[in-house]
Amino acid sequence: MLGLTALLAQTEPSGFVVWVDRIARAPLSKVVLFAAFFTFVRLAVWPTLKNTPTYERLGAYNFAKVVNEICDAIVYAGVVVFMLVRPFGIQTFFIPSGSMIDTLLLYDYIVANKWVYRVAEPKHNDIVVFKPPKGALNEGQGDTDFIKRLIGTPGDIVEWKGKRLYRNGKPIDEPYVDYTVPLSPSGPVLPVSSWKDVNQADFKLVFDNGRYIPVQYTGTFVNRIATVENPTGEDISNTGCADEFVPKDAAEALRWRNLPPAPIPPGYYFFMGDNRNGSFDSRGWGLVPRDSIIGKSEFIWFPFNRWRKTD
Repeated sequence: MLGLTALLAQTEPSGFVVWVDRIARAPLSKVVLFAAFFTFVRLAVWPTLKNTPTYERLGAYNFAKVVNEICDAIVYAGVVVFMLVRPFGIQTFFIPSGSMIDTLLLYDYIVANKWVYRVAEPKHNDIVVFKPPKGALNEGQGDTDFIKRLIGTPGDIVEWKGKRLYRNGKPIDEPYVDYTVPLSPSGPVLPVSSWKDVNQADFKLVFDNGRYIPVQYTGTFVNRIATVENPTGEDISNTGCADEFVPKDAAEALRWRNLPPAPIPPGYYFFMGDNRNGSFDSRGWGLVPRDSIIGKSEFIWFPFNRWRKTD
């Protein structure tokens, strides 16, 4: 498994799938211009089709007829795909990181179901495509989609302690979890016998001064800040923390450490990557609002040898 994961995780996407992904993400403004161009071409050939007598319908007429039919198909396909299917049905996405190893690998291409969350609420363990909070993005990342596993829904109390997930005080079995070689978040996967040596910060969500704060703590560090003058243990370097959630001083860090875990508020969701030491997720940048959720991953469509349902 380790060798296969490493190989697939390092495979560059082919030109074809990159082209497909770019088309899938084409902004609506470009789609409208594209449809307008082919509509104009149809209007340009229409007089030839309309005014050519039956007995003269030969070369030029036949050419104009083919052009009209091609443009007609392109315009209708564009309207159906980009104005109906993509916004309300399905859309393809590619995996830009190793945060979901081994469930999803770097450069896997998946199909996401957008309709399902228009008629139902997201559920525990769904693999979800969503727009990340600003604190989750690096400078210059722009319009980026994330894909993670849904761990907590409104009302849940989520904690990560001793590399074990607890939801509402109960330990949760997670057969999909993996760990990668430290400082190599895209693989390879560590054998289970080595997981005990991986350092992971504990986590809880707290409520302080009117906002929900993701708190990672280990030893005497809380979200990168030491709570004492001579700290012990290690900083939480393997999952990171968004700048907006760094305590202003040791006193605030200690207060966050001592606060009880808070339930997820209505309208928000908590996500984690299956690659628990290679995922920058809700433990570092917090909660995701309902209106940022795009769709549910249904299956991998490329590479073809990985065609399978995602769960």
